[in-house]
Amino acid sequence: MENSKSNTGLKVALGIALVLFIATGFYTMNLKSESDKANNDLNKEKQLVMNDLNAMAKQYDEAIGENEIANKDLVIARDRIQGLIDSLRISETNVKSLWRYKTRYNNLKSEMDVLLAQNDSLKIENSYLATSLDSTRVRLEERTMFTDSLLVQNTALAEVVENASILNTVDLKGFGVIERTSGKLIPTERARRADKIRVCFTVAKNPLVQAGDQELYVQVIDPKNNILGANEQVIFGEKTLNYSIVSKFNYEKSNLNVCEFVTANSDKDFEKGRYVVNVFNQKDLVSTSEFTLK
Repeated sequence: MENSKSNTGLKVALGIALVLFIATGFYTMNLKSESDKANNDLNKEKQLVMNDLNAMAKQYDEAIGENEIANKDLVIARDRIQGLIDSLRISETNVKSLWRYKTRYNNLKSEMDVLLAQNDSLKIENSYLATSLDSTRVRLEERTMFTDSLLVQNTALAEVVENASILNTVDLKGFGVIERTSGKLIPTERARRADKIRVCFTVAKNPLVQAGDQELYVQVIDPKNNILGANEQVIFGEKTLNYSIVSKFNYEKSNLNVCEFVTANSDKDFEKGRYVVNVFNQKDLVSTSEFTLK
């Protein structure tokens, strides 16, 4: 009798264990299915962003091709988009990375608006380009709504918002200037005549950034890969940044025009050739441009 009760208890225990095992397996498969779906959605969204960037690059090519003398600012902007496409192609597919590229895309759109406003003749000759960009913006906003719903479900939301809460710059330009004793500045492309390098940019409005004192790091690299100006270092985690000057300003939650001056590293003339200007928000590169002194 006791053996019979013991066997019955063992069978019940085995049955319960089997049910728990099956339930666990079903739950695991369900979690994997949801994970695979989320990864597929992210990959699709990444491809959509890639398509939009490629479309914008093509539109730049058409606008540049319709002018006998290509607009230098548009050429630089097109090259910047191509660099973003190459970076996106090899980047990891995750929510944080995708949000960052969408933010950079929006910044490029803002820069395009500034360029079109400054080139009325180009705007008239390429009115269909502006129409196409508006259509692209609408599609991006629709897909952004989808991405936002995805972000709500992701534990990386706080980190994504933190990375988006930075100031960016547009319309970055560098050029040589002659400084008169009266303080008057005269732009020049001659290396031997330039007294200083002037760097100007627009700090783009970002509602996620609080108003108050802010700073960006400006880096000017001469044709021999020397960093001009102060050439001092600042460390952000594991990254070391050499900069020419720290641009400090009061941000009031609106677009802000900023100009800084950078001097040569010695009493000698500036080198002839290609100069690169970079602007960093801490360790993040937010804008880059080039110019040439003859």
